[in-house]
Amino acid sequence: MYCTRTIQDDLIWVGADDRRLVCFEGVYGVPDGVSYNAYLLLDEKTVLFDTVDKAVYSVFLENVEHTLAGRKLDYLVVHHMEPDHAATQELLLSRYPEAKIVCNAKSAQMLSQFTGKDYSARTVLVKEGETLCTGRHTLQFIMAPMVHWPEVMMSYDTADKILFTADAFGTFGALNGRLFADETDFFTENLDEARRYYTNIVGKYGPQVQAVLKKAAKLEIALVCPLHGFVWRSHFGDFLEKYLLWSSYTPEEKSVLLAYASVYGHTENAANVLACKLAERGVRVRMYDT
Repeated sequence: MYCTRTIQDDLIWVGADDRRLVCFEGVYGVPDGVSYNAYLLLDEKTVLFDTVDKAVYSVFLENVEHTLAGRKLDYLVVHHMEPDHAATQELLLSRYPEAKIVCNAKSAQMLSQFTGKDYSARTVLVKEGETLCTGRHTLQFIMAPMVHWPEVMMSYDTADKILFTADAFGTFGALNGRLFADETDFFTENLDEARRYYTNIVGKYGPQVQAVLKKAAKLEIALVCPLHGFVWRSHFGDFLEKYLLWSSYTPEEKSVLLAYASVYGHTENAANVLACKLAERGVRVRMYDT
């Protein structure tokens, strides 16, 4: 049974939630699950932005088929080749043999390596700043290497000012029916998981994130569509401010982490004394027995 949400009249979310996943990428605990986002544009040409993880392939394919409503799929835009977004590419491409693959050279190479198939006859290679017109919409492509794989790119819809950001601006946690960030109390309920997502997935690539943010600063943005988590249609600037801090390794607040190990309790006591001194000076303290 299909499950989709409308972002605007001609742009539909066709992704899926995975609440059974215990560890994202086999490493990061996701007690609230994760979403795999894909988007389908219904212009004169139809465009699917990315696929999903194999764990949710069934509902994803039903979503695509339902949304196309008998139309053919013209383009698959590949922003990121990590398996949580690329594992169903081969299956989708076999279902829609007329679909062209829009990607950069590095993604094309990975697609061939991952599948063992030659898709060159179906591939439209794009570079920084190049565009693709689909009718009312024109997509401009922005390279974002190492955010967080070397082949990553973003797409900007110049007609409706939509930025498709690959893994950037993502958040851990299933959507649970709420597609837009403003359908949640995001900065109370979800910011911690957004921060943890950034730190684990993108955190060590601060300079590369900064480079992409400089490109995005030149764009007028009305909607932000990441591959995990919520779509942003309002107050995105507040979230962007967090990214500017995180990617520049700037503390969000004045605080101290005290991590200690203590065999007989003396080191723990010293840590407690230090915590008291800091608290008396108005400094927020978090303590962890390692």
